[in-house]
Amino acid sequence: MRMENQFFVDSEYLSPKALEKKHRLETDPSFRKNHMEYLPGMEQIESDVCKNVMMQMQNYDYSGYMAKDVRTALEHETCSIEDFKALLSPAAEPFLEKMAERARLETSKHFGNTVYLFTPLYIANYCENYCVYCGFNCYNHINRMKLSMEQIEHEMRVIADSGMEEILILTGESRTQSDVAYIGEACKLARKYFRMVGLEIYPVNTEEYRYLHECGADYVTVFQETYDMDKYETLHLFGHKRVWPYRFDAQERALRGGMRGVAFSALLGLSDFRKDALATALHVYYLQRKYPQAEMSLSCPRLRPIINNDKISPMDVGERQLCQIICAYRIFLPFVGITVSSRESARFRNGIVKIAATKVSAGVSTGIGDHETKYTGKESDEAQGDEQFEIDDNRSLDNMYRDISEEGLQPVLNDYLYV
Repeated sequence: MRMENQFFVDSEYLSPKALEKKHRLETDPSFRKNHMEYLPGMEQIESDVCKNVMMQMQNYDYSGYMAKDVRTALEHETCSIEDFKALLSPAAEPFLEKMAERARLETSKHFGNTVYLFTPLYIANYCENYCVYCGFNCYNHINRMKLSMEQIEHEMRVIADSGMEEILILTGESRTQSDVAYIGEACKLARKYFRMVGLEIYPVNTEEYRYLHECGADYVTVFQETYDMDKYETLHLFGHKRVWPYRFDAQERALRGGMRGVAFSALLGLSDFRKDALATALHVYYLQRKYPQAEMSLSCPRLRPIINNDKISPMDVGERQLCQIICAYRIFLPFVGITVSSRESARFRNGIVKIAATKVSAGVSTGIGDHETKYTGKESDEAQGDEQFEIDDNRSLDNMYRDISEEGLQPVLNDYLYV
């Protein structure tokens, strides 16, 4: 099994023409398409959310905040945008314990003692994008796989038998291999086994989101990766994902298509993580005011070890800084769900659910078609697809449920009832 930092590209697996194109994409910016220009078939919507988010992000100088600004922010009953900026700044780092106390109070007030559990299911890892940091990118030599409907149902049955009631369906970003109809059929199968169905797929148009919702999807997660447009251009060299504004508006299109909820995230470390954290939260903030009926949540992933590390110059995000971001999120957006993924250690996740996080994954696999092997230990004769990234917390649902309970919290598998 190849982990993220072991993926490789080798001339043996690429034609001379493909190698030449890859080299030009990496070295000649003029060869790349304009990352702000929509491609044919991409729906454009009229929305002022992007303008508001980017204005705040571009004007954010976190070096200008001082300890008194942080104290003032923590004293306010309601956290303003300006208060939030102070809480994200380096000046807030010495106040982390006080921030955690405030975040714990807000979490208890709005979510009680509960922690929600879910698991991801990758059904395909084909990708048509060249994103230099991603294990699935089209130039990486990995075992590609797309599950059949029979294989998807088998994987879902194995997961459901473990007791899990919420699933997140993921694909690589390939319309050719994983078209909307294919994803829709997977949603229909998921509705047979799970009470809550989420999607983390390539962005689509409003009517396509409407179709997927009719097939059984409840919510949509889209990672913007980074809100820094210039850095985004250097990281996403080819494919539909290169179009920054189409990705930004994905959650709003999903809500217009009838999805009950949407989730947001930057991949912290790709660019300036403080500015990315600000933009992510403001993306939620402004959409929440336009669609007050929608359920919104934040994910908080850090960049895992990758190839091309020396080429993209990631900004390291330590655990204390991640904790600061999550606490600031909770204080600024007290009603929003916060997910901390299995990229983080069991120790960190055990701690953060007592402070601000409200949702964690369990029984996680980022590979394709390997749940029976991972869940039961039974070797499978079926081919398996490689994983997208390396996880840290490998706990099963039973172990996660037990550990959360022992922390004095209430694990919740589902709190929705369809009528």
